[in-house]
Amino acid sequence: MSELTGFHSSAVMHRLKIISGHLPPGGSSNFRRDLRRSDCGSATAASSRSSPEDVVVVHGRRTAIGKAKRGGFKDTTPDELLSAVMSAVLKDVGLSPERLGDVCVGNVLQPGAGALMARVAHFLSGFPESVPVYTVNRQCSSGLQALFNVAGAIRSRAIDLGLACGVESMSLRGIGNPGDLSSRLMDNDKARDCIIPMGITSENVAERFGVSRETQDAFALRSQQNAARAQRAGLFDHEIVPVTTKFVDDEGKERQVTVSRDEGVRPGTTLEGLAKLRPAFKPDGSTTAGNSSQVSDGAAAVLIGRRSAVEALGLPVLGVLRASAVVGVPPDVMGIGPAYAIPAALQQAGRKCLYADVSSSDFRLRFMKDLGIPPEKVNPNGGAIALGHPLGCTGARQVVTLLNELKRRGRRAYGVVSMCIGTGMGAAAVFEYPGA
Repeated sequence: MSELTGFHSSAVMHRLKIISGHLPPGGSSNFRRDLRRSDCGSATAASSRSSPEDVVVVHGRRTAIGKAKRGGFKDTTPDELLSAVMSAVLKDVGLSPERLGDVCVGNVLQPGAGALMARVAHFLSGFPESVPVYTVNRQCSSGLQALFNVAGAIRSRAIDLGLACGVESMSLRGIGNPGDLSSRLMDNDKARDCIIPMGITSENVAERFGVSRETQDAFALRSQQNAARAQRAGLFDHEIVPVTTKFVDDEGKERQVTVSRDEGVRPGTTLEGLAKLRPAFKPDGSTTAGNSSQVSDGAAAVLIGRRSAVEALGLPVLGVLRASAVVGVPPDVMGIGPAYAIPAALQQAGRKCLYADVSSSDFRLRFMKDLGIPPEKVNPNGGAIALGHPLGCTGARQVVTLLNELKRRGRRAYGVVSMCIGTGMGAAAVFEYPGA
């Protein structure tokens, strides 16, 4: 993931117009938005004032992120991963699961028609049958969408507290088969673009927007270096739930292992090593296994609630959800999604000028320059290139990592979580850390 600090929403809006001008004319006119410049205002904007109706984050935990097919979680079912974080979050804050109004789980490669895995995890966690649970699939943003869904139920006063989760086992489930689709798909350009492999959409963005192989490799190196530094310093230790699980080795022997460290971090990464890797998706391409997000296994859970209910129960406030946005973009360049979602979220946040102190984002380097985002403010503790990207888990995992980093810095601050989404979308959320 990447980090992002101190950027002005007015500059973002202006730069976004530049991006729109680079989009291909075919079918893109309806996609362009009427983006208005906004002047920087006071840091005491209305959105920063506390309200009993605020949707606040109480606490969040995650598993370590395992390498799919060969890591510590390769034989672990997603319900076990999910149960580990669901149980840990409530245990940490001393909250009975009966207090929850709903549980929403982001999951992309959904076994058991989606609902079965989540409900099984629910009962494995000791949650009562009276607490409902469901899954949501908005591809790579599913974990964040789960948080949006629970936040919406809180805002509508349907519930006071809810658990937003994300989980994925990319070891046990595959992406391959697109399912049953209409034969008319091939007659519609946009529909046909929805089945373009993610790697090819990455190549499309690189070619169309002039992102060189060298630039991508340099960003990948920085992601690995940041993650390695954070891991050495123990910055992830307090957010990771160690999971003891079974592991079957190459000889078929089963043993128990405890997974407590992210497995994708490669401290020895060098630019020279990255440069030697072959393109992964097309012979003359620039996207490689070294500058792409990793295929991974993992889970995360975030407890959120209405501020008045949280305070009445004596629970802590780790952060405040200030804005959320999901936007659509052309499917063949779906990687540009955050370039539209981030400004939309900033505008919704109600601040004429927002200083985002940390952003955890999955859109890599593509549009940091266009959005006026200094590279050092993107993913200070590494991103999906180093940590991995368990599809349904990532959004919730980003929230956990972001708010813990803001808390570590010890002062009131803002952060952004964002990612691109398969089939052509982007999602973003703005959070406030209220200060120690």
